[in-house]
Amino acid sequence: MQTNPVKLWDLPTRLFHWMLVIGIGFSWFCAETGGNWMVWHERSGIFLLALVLFRFVWGFIGSDTARFRQFLKSPAQAWVHLRELRSRATAFHAGHNPLGAWMVMALLLAVLTQATTGLFATDDIMTEGPLIGLVSGGTAELLTSVHHFNFNIILLLAGLHIVAILFYRFYKRTNLIKAMVVGKADWPAQQSLPKPLAFKPAWLGVLVFALVYAGVTYGIAFLSG
Repeated sequence: MQTNPVKLWDLPTRLFHWMLVIGIGFSWFCAETGGNWMVWHERSGIFLLALVLFRFVWGFIGSDTARFRQFLKSPAQAWVHLRELRSRATAFHAGHNPLGAWMVMALLLAVLTQATTGLFATDDIMTEGPLIGLVSGGTAELLTSVHHFNFNIILLLAGLHIVAILFYRFYKRTNLIKAMVVGKADWPAQQSLPKPLAFKPAWLGVLVFALVYAGVTYGIAFLSG
């Protein structure tokens, strides 16, 4: 099948995606291992919090395909796209498809919830979130329960995400992973090319993340001090 390379994803968006995957996996490993690894679990959680907050900021000021207003569609449009999946035709979208967009938002909110509740969580033994002193014991217990339960939601969403990627790869013959790695998609020649997309420079994404991470780190230190 003849294809044309089309740039879809900027470097900050791609780095965010893969750092989120690594960060969630590393946080899970630290929590399961326990002991001194819980220090790194906390650090990883703070990093993930900054990462997700960066993505929300980038969703307003970033490249076209990263902006919420570009890829967030109505539930009705997502439903129409779901019905279209029965076709085996290869098809790319200039960014997230209408259904995938809602999956992105669900994952962002789930990780945001996980990282935020972790700031107040406790195992009642030796590990406490850095902001646990701001809430009562009952509230800390509740947020700890949410923290544990919410991770199951993240696993469910991640599993659905993987299934969707495999579905597109083998049924729709659309390689979404390659596009998220190199930034360019093998756009089918028989499919109309997307309108020209505007991309923000990588240095801007790095700067925004650095500012967000610094704000989160110092904000937590101030509140816990």
